[in-house]
Amino acid sequence: MRCRLIEGTKENLKEVCEQLGLRSKMQKSDVVSIVQEVLDDIRENGDEAVLKYTKRFDGADLTPDTMRVTQAEIDSAINEIEPDLLRIIKKAAGNIRTFHERQREEGFMMDTARGSKIGVRVRPLATAGVYVPGGTAPLPSTVLMDVIPASVAGVKRIVFCTPPRRDGTIAPVILAAASIAGATEIYKIGGAQAIGAMAYGTDTIPRVDKICGPGNIFVNTAKRLVYGQVDIDMFAGPSEILIIADKTADPEFVAADMLSQAEHDKIASAIVLTDDRKLAEKVLESVDRRSDAASRKEILESSLQTYCAIIACDDLDTAVSFSEEIAPEHLELCVADPEAMLDKINNAGAVFLGNYSPEPLGDYFAGPNHTLPTSGTSRFFSPLNTGDFYKKMSVINYNEESLREVYEDVAKFADSEGLTCHAESLRTRFNR
Repeated sequence: MRCRLIEGTKENLKEVCEQLGLRSKMQKSDVVSIVQEVLDDIRENGDEAVLKYTKRFDGADLTPDTMRVTQAEIDSAINEIEPDLLRIIKKAAGNIRTFHERQREEGFMMDTARGSKIGVRVRPLATAGVYVPGGTAPLPSTVLMDVIPASVAGVKRIVFCTPPRRDGTIAPVILAAASIAGATEIYKIGGAQAIGAMAYGTDTIPRVDKICGPGNIFVNTAKRLVYGQVDIDMFAGPSEILIIADKTADPEFVAADMLSQAEHDKIASAIVLTDDRKLAEKVLESVDRRSDAASRKEILESSLQTYCAIIACDDLDTAVSFSEEIAPEHLELCVADPEAMLDKINNAGAVFLGNYSPEPLGDYFAGPNHTLPTSGTSRFFSPLNTGDFYKKMSVINYNEESLREVYEDVAKFADSEGLTCHAESLRTRFNR
C-alpha cells in the first residue's frame, strides 16, 4: 500500500504536479449528461422525480409528507445521542459560531460633494440551502460548518438536505447537529436530486437563493449546472492535504496526518513535501504500518497508491513553490518556524501551523470553517464564511445641487459611449 516517493525540483515542478493528477479528479464528461437528466426531470416533475430518485439511489420509500423531518424526529434523535458526544458537538458549535460572528459585515454611507451620499447596504439572503452527504459515515461536523455561518449572517430560512438511510431515517447525530446549528427545515433527500430540488423548488421543498456544502462528483456537477439559477459556495472536490515538513517534524505526526485525509475517499490526496530524505523514509514506513492497521484500509489502499506522494525537495523554498502551484485545501507547516513560512503562502484553503495544529483540529473544533476550496481552486476561492450569506446593495443619493455640479460631465461620458438617452436623462433635469 506504499505511496510514491518523488524527487522534486524547481525545474520539474509543473511536471510533477501534472503527474499527481489532482485537478482532473472531478472532470468526467459522462457525469454531466446523467446529472442534467436528473435536474431536468426535477424541474419538470418536482416531488415525483425527487421521490423516484430517492428510491432508486438511496433505497428509501418516502412520500411528500415524510420527506420533511418532524420536530418529534429531531427530539428523539437528540435523546438517542450519548450525552458526552452531545456536549462536544455543542462546544464545537460554540467555537464555530464565535469565529464566524467576527466575520459579520456592516454597510456604510459616505458623504461626497454638496450633500450627496453613496454607500452600501448589507442584507442576509432570504433562504439558503445546505447539503451534507451521507456516504460511508455521518458528518455532523460538516452540518455545523455549513449551517452556522448562514445562521450568524441572519438567514431566516435555512433548508437542510441529507440522504436518508434505507429505512427512511437520518442518523441521529446529523439531526442533532442540524438543530443545534440552526437549520429551520430538514429534508431526507440526497445527491443531485437534492441540489435540483433546492435550485428549482418543488411543492414540498422551497427554492433557495444559495446552495452550499460538499458532495461527490454528481453533487458537485449538479451545483455547477444550477449555478446562475442559484448561487453556490464553491466547487468542492475530494479532500486533500499537503504537509511541508523539515527535520524538526515528527514522522509519526506527519504520517498520521496524511492518513487522516487519505481515509476520506478513494480519490482523496495526501502530499508531503520535505527537504529531509531521512524524514521522507521514516514517514513512508509509518504510513505503511499505520494504514495496515486502519479501519478504512481498503479506501486507504486506493488513495495512497493513486493520489498520495512524498516529494523530496532540494530545499524548503522549492517545497513552498510546489505548495503554491498545487494550492491545497489543507496545508500543514510542520517546520521549525511555521509563522515565518506562512508569510510566503498565498494559495491554501486553511493553514495549520506547527506540530500541534493537526488538520482534524480544524475539521471539528477550532472554529474556522472546514468547507474549503479543493483541486487548486484556493487560488481564487475562499473558505465558506459568514459573508457568503450576505448580498449587498449600492445606494446613491444626490440632491439637486450636487447633481448640477457634475451632470454635464456624466452626460459627456454617456455621449462618448453613444448612449444619448443616458445623456438626456441628465440634461433634461437642467436644460428645459
